[in-house]
Amino acid sequence: MDSSAKKSRLNLPAGMQTKLQLDPVPVSFPSIPKTTSPSKVTYSDRFIPCRSSSRLQNFALVDKPSPKKEGSNEAYLRLLRSEMFGYETGSPGSPVSPNKIFRYKTEHPSPASPLSGFGSSLDFGSNGFGEVATPPKAARKIPKTPHKVLDAPSLQDDFYLNLVDWSSQNVLAVGLGTSVYLWSASTSKVTKLCDLGSRDGVCAVQWTREGSYLAIGTGLGEVQIWDSTKCKRIRNMSGHETRAGVLAWSSCILSSGSRDKNILNHDLRVPTDFVSKFAGHRSEVCGLKWSHDDRELASGGNDNQLLVWNQRSSQQPVHRLTQHTAAVKAIAWSPHQQGLLASGGGTADRCIRFWNTANGSMVNSIDTGSQVCNLAWCKNANELVSTHGYSQNQIMVWKYPSMAKLATLTGHTYRVLYLATSPDGQTVVTGAGDETLRFWNIFPSAKSSTPLRDSGIFSMGRATIR
Repeated sequence: MDSSAKKSRLNLPAGMQTKLQLDPVPVSFPSIPKTTSPSKVTYSDRFIPCRSSSRLQNFALVDKPSPKKEGSNEAYLRLLRSEMFGYETGSPGSPVSPNKIFRYKTEHPSPASPLSGFGSSLDFGSNGFGEVATPPKAARKIPKTPHKVLDAPSLQDDFYLNLVDWSSQNVLAVGLGTSVYLWSASTSKVTKLCDLGSRDGVCAVQWTREGSYLAIGTGLGEVQIWDSTKCKRIRNMSGHETRAGVLAWSSCILSSGSRDKNILNHDLRVPTDFVSKFAGHRSEVCGLKWSHDDRELASGGNDNQLLVWNQRSSQQPVHRLTQHTAAVKAIAWSPHQQGLLASGGGTADRCIRFWNTANGSMVNSIDTGSQVCNLAWCKNANELVSTHGYSQNQIMVWKYPSMAKLATLTGHTYRVLYLATSPDGQTVVTGAGDETLRFWNIFPSAKSSTPLRDSGIFSMGRATIR
């Protein structure tokens, strides 16, 4: 070999040695510092990329907008893109810092977010277990229309009478003119109980708590007791000088209020017409209710007074409450709190007032805007219903003690003067001078917060009670 071949250190054929010349190119490599390596290095067989440096746009997942479809929710899509790919909702092109990846967070969405109504989606405690937030409880829906309407010819438009009552055996008693009719809510059967004749009239009806006997107050001031199963009068008691327009039963005492301003207490176990008399009102007695424990009797009068009597005390009322500025007919004792009494005033007052009869103090008062004709508590929930006259003729459902208005029901064209509650506590019946009885499902059942659904006996329709 010649010297050029030796210098290139290449074995080339003789013919190519003069044609091919290689010029050496100086190559320099950076010095790599020597580091102490561990004795054994383990490498993983997986590669986890950093999302902030990945090129997701190459896969048309981020930057390329998808065509909008009808009904799409852009806010929801931005939120979903943020949760999946690490971009903030407001700026789809900016990545989230790597320390937010795989980290659970309690979100507080803005009001415009589709999930704003449900609060935090996940809440992780120290134990690492998440709890799904419970959505707020939906408000109970109260039907706005009656489930049944009965025609009640000759139902009087008189504020001082009490002509409708519903027994514990599911029978409705209604005074129409000179007669009393019974309507079975179970069978829709109508029975004529009695006719007082042309010289008298029905002013009040009231069932015993057991529901077998009905007391009737008459225009002549008599109080009659009738056996509803036999349609037979078993007792006739006198003592009032004029009409007996309101009645109230305790366990064994029947109290009657009259236009003669007196309250008579009748005991059916003794032969006398009455055993005691309460005289405290200066005008007609139009409201009367015994407490659930039979200890106290509340009476309201046309003298704008609400009196509370104790059967074991003297003949004077325990409390004389004079804050009402109109006649007090609407009276109701709370079944949930002992000693809590509700009362309603007439046209010039329009207020529902709540009283603590332990000390005679007024707990609360609310102006309803119209004449208060009746009050009734729900036994299944802490709610009450009021019926009204001038000027709106409405029915109102209230939540106690907040007195939040749950519903306002309309339909009667006259004052809603009469009110009674079904034995199960879910349905009320209202009566008015428009000569109709209307059945409303307004209260929850004892076990659930769902109102009674429509059934055969309460199907929407119109019938007559006689």
